[in-house]
Amino acid sequence: MIHSRNRRLRVNESIRSLVRENVLTTDDFVMPIFVMEGENKQEAIPSMPGIFRRSIDLTVKECKELFSLGVKAVNLYMKVSEHLKDNTGKEAWNKDGLMQRTIKAIKDAVPGMIIMPDVALDPYSIYGHDGIIENGKVINDATNDALARMSVSHAEAGADLVAPSDMMDGRVQVIREALEQSGFTDVGIVSYAAKYASSFYGPFRSALDSAPKDDMEIPKDKKTYQMDFHNTREALNEVFKDIDEGADVIMIKPGLPYLDIVSKVREAIDLPIAVYNVSGEYAMVKAAAQNGWLDNDKTIIESLTCFKRAGANMIFTYFAKEAAVLLNK
Repeated sequence: MIHSRNRRLRVNESIRSLVRENVLTTDDFVMPIFVMEGENKQEAIPSMPGIFRRSIDLTVKECKELFSLGVKAVNLYMKVSEHLKDNTGKEAWNKDGLMQRTIKAIKDAVPGMIIMPDVALDPYSIYGHDGIIENGKVINDATNDALARMSVSHAEAGADLVAPSDMMDGRVQVIREALEQSGFTDVGIVSYAAKYASSFYGPFRSALDSAPKDDMEIPKDKKTYQMDFHNTREALNEVFKDIDEGADVIMIKPGLPYLDIVSKVREAIDLPIAVYNVSGEYAMVKAAAQNGWLDNDKTIIESLTCFKRAGANMIFTYFAKEAAVLLNK
């Protein structure tokens, strides 16, 4: 005779929900948003069905809709005009730049929206790298100084947290000190502590034209600063260093192929963990769903719940709006 039957707690949805260990809500989501110059402009991103580049006015409209659905945080990326790109990234801290104007416009229209602008030089670089190039290499410390100026500029515009995604050594400390010295003690840092050099970023780079340029004199990829995807312990080393330097939230990127890293970091730290459900992951689900190979809605909710199960507190995902609609139903 069987005395212990696990199926007793799976008999119906009511009892399954009663003993459920992880629950996905709209409070978990951060929506990445692409912004471009112009007015009343919207451009589809072919490799990311349902995702668009928008002008500031339409971005504000989108943020209002997101907030009404319960998505209370956005992560901002700029499509920078070619004539503004150089090897210093100085447009990144232009007080009248596209990012700064976007932050202000969203804050004015949706004061409760949490704004987390991306901090990296690749959209502003003529080389498509996250840092300044000298003698054919991405140099670390001068890039950190640029990232600090960029972060302070974002804070001045009204950002709630800054999100350095560059993977330069020591940049969290440099940014934290710059924010403190400028009086922005309440502006947090979402540190991309364990960001891997991944093949899953392709659609994102096409959306911003931010891929490294094919130039014999510069690195053809970002492997000299982003992490080797073969490594696990290295991620913990990066995480601990960023915590010591003043990070408020720890990011792991990409998401689904790196759930083991999320879980290991969760076991090791008490800080909030963010995970990035990146463009390639989004594109794969959409492509399979459009071909009838996967159920779009069920796959979205299952995938996002996996991040919660692994230990994430917040999920950066292009599915945020779509998932919010599904959850609100």
